[in-house]
Amino acid sequence: MTVPHTEGARGAVRLVLASASPARLSVLRGAGVEPIVRVSGVDEDALTAALGPSASPETVVTELARAKAAAVSETFTDTPSDLVIVGCDSMLSIGGELHGKPHSVDVARERWQSMAGSSGVLLTGHSVLRLSDGVVVAQAAAHSSTVVHFATPSSVDLEAYLASGEPLSVAGAFTLDGLGGWFVDRIEGDPSSVIGIGLPLVRTLLNRVGTSLAELWSPTSS
Repeated sequence: MTVPHTEGARGAVRLVLASASPARLSVLRGAGVEPIVRVSGVDEDALTAALGPSASPETVVTELARAKAAAVSETFTDTPSDLVIVGCDSMLSIGGELHGKPHSVDVARERWQSMAGSSGVLLTGHSVLRLSDGVVVAQAAAHSSTVVHFATPSSVDLEAYLASGEPLSVAGAFTLDGLGGWFVDRIEGDPSSVIGIGLPLVRTLLNRVGTSLAELWSPTSS
């Protein structure tokens, strides 16, 4: 479902980020958008299980993003303003197997043992909902894929990285914009999607729901 573009003043539409990720927030702020942050609370493991083992990795990340945006939209039903809600999900696919957040040092270490000197596909799903006076008037969702080529960190460096805690709460047990960037040799695709929110994909989805960047940019972004 799409709606026509409307010309509006800068900042006329507020973007809601349905994520607690500091990296995603930083990307949006760097791109001139000061979002409202609202965490969805979606049980990612339960939803992934409900999708079943036959669901493709692309379907999983897209449906997780869709669920997060939908959950957050329900918290704005009484809001008399124009909003766009962006739901996000990222996972690393290695050999067709999806890897989310490791949550523990042991799991992160195991992930890195398989990732080191190899490559994986970072899948990012995004869902955008356009709300007017609390009602969803347009929606669009899609995913992007970026190939990440990993270095082979020394055992000393890997253990220090694991001890930092950074890889425990990020998809694929690595970051591009943090300590993990030392262990990424190169990428093929969109760097912002590897950080967590793909600006090219979100721009496309915003266009589909009739929202221009000019409506979202804060007055202080220029």
